[in-house]
Amino acid sequence: MQKVFKQYHTIGKLMMIIGGLLLIPLVVLPFYPQEMMYSISFFIPGLLSIFFGGMVGKRMQSYDRITDFQYTAQQGSLTVLFAWAYGFLIGAIPFVLSGQLTFIQGVYESISGWTTTGLSVMDVSITPAIFLFYRSFMQFCGGLGFMLMMILLIQGKESMSLYHAEGHTDRLMPNIKTTAQVIFKMYSLFLVIGTSLYIAFGMPILDSLLHAMSALSTGGFSTEVNSIGAYDSIEIEAITILLMIIGTTNFAVLLLLTRGKIGRVFKVSEIRFLLVLLLFSLPVLTGVLMMNVYQSVGESARQAIFNLVSALSTSGFSTTTYDQWPAAGVGIMILVMVIGGGLGSTAGGLKLTRVYLMFRILGMNIKKRVSSTRRVDTAYYETAQGKQEIDHDIVTDTAGFMTLYGLILLTGGLLITLTSGASLTDSLFEFASSLGTVGLSIGLTGPQTNNGTLIVQMIGMILGRLEIFIVLIGMYSGFNHIKNKLAAAKLHD
Repeated sequence: MQKVFKQYHTIGKLMMIIGGLLLIPLVVLPFYPQEMMYSISFFIPGLLSIFFGGMVGKRMQSYDRITDFQYTAQQGSLTVLFAWAYGFLIGAIPFVLSGQLTFIQGVYESISGWTTTGLSVMDVSITPAIFLFYRSFMQFCGGLGFMLMMILLIQGKESMSLYHAEGHTDRLMPNIKTTAQVIFKMYSLFLVIGTSLYIAFGMPILDSLLHAMSALSTGGFSTEVNSIGAYDSIEIEAITILLMIIGTTNFAVLLLLTRGKIGRVFKVSEIRFLLVLLLFSLPVLTGVLMMNVYQSVGESARQAIFNLVSALSTSGFSTTTYDQWPAAGVGIMILVMVIGGGLGSTAGGLKLTRVYLMFRILGMNIKKRVSSTRRVDTAYYETAQGKQEIDHDIVTDTAGFMTLYGLILLTGGLLITLTSGASLTDSLFEFASSLGTVGLSIGLTGPQTNNGTLIVQMIGMILGRLEIFIVLIGMYSGFNHIKNKLAAAKLHD
């Protein structure tokens, strides 16, 4: 019983934090006083969330003295799942109360924001500034994660368990609170640098801040209908590429980078694989675009490098539309979206480390089959923390995740063909973008998209951001909790 109460106490804290985050966009109003009418759309859900979260926390406060409580994987996943589901629903309220979006559209925009996907059903050309800020701010916070935000603001005894339950794989410092502070400081520093660089090269101040937040969180929400392409600036594209690469890099690797350990950074297997992947795919996509779309090598290379980094980092910014791209170009984009960014970063997708490991496992398997002794030496891969053995658990976990990811990708693509009537290629592109939390669109997503397609995409975004197994374990724990409650009630009767 104490464990249940402790879990509710944590949920109360999370409700208060999420409510507080909903009030942050109000800082925009002094600069846009004509939008004061929208303040109530944020005050109501924000204050109510803080109030009810405080009530839940206060009711269970006496159990906060439990010192031996540790979340199991099931309890942690259920708490994480609740926090994100709560954030998705309450995050939609400002859009709905203000009349900007319908309920389904509001939930879609909220999920796309918190999961750092970036697909949107809003017409940003007529969207008020406070909502443009709100969307990018959701992505910045969503990239860090609700559990990391809780650890940053309110540390509890359960912090480490919840940190891992949300899918964070690295503890950068011995103390989890210090880890959260280091990650936040790094991202704040990069945010200041990115915003300043954007301003220096001619981007308006608000646009600079919002694009920097979205790029670092690999989110992709833009203030322009044509995204980064609207600025038609090589300098702005280069800044965005830099921020997207930072966003898709493992937190632990970024810490090495900020400490000047460049040599150690380039020993990390994931970083090497990222560079090899870009070096291989860039000339291929450049050649495809030059033969079919653009007339020059320079323009083809410019479009290829930006959109490849955007897709691979799962950021979702674009400099062009893809409806004129040949099938080969679209196929390459789907492939890199599926691969995704760094493990332990804000990016989505299968993750670079898992794909790298699958290539290593494949090589080990072939070597074993052709070896006369049928013996293969122990294999390792490099992480920011050092060498890690590729053991049986890593092999089975990686293979299991990739198999499940592939099945979900195919299922989602087929469902979108049914709900939208689009071709399978276009549907796979759109769902790969959703599941990978990328945000690039072939043209199927917008204010006119039907609810069926939006719901399929929402499911993909949630599964992609929360690493699939967290969702499945959380749902299983929830069903078990309800079943036990019903059994207890029946026994009592």
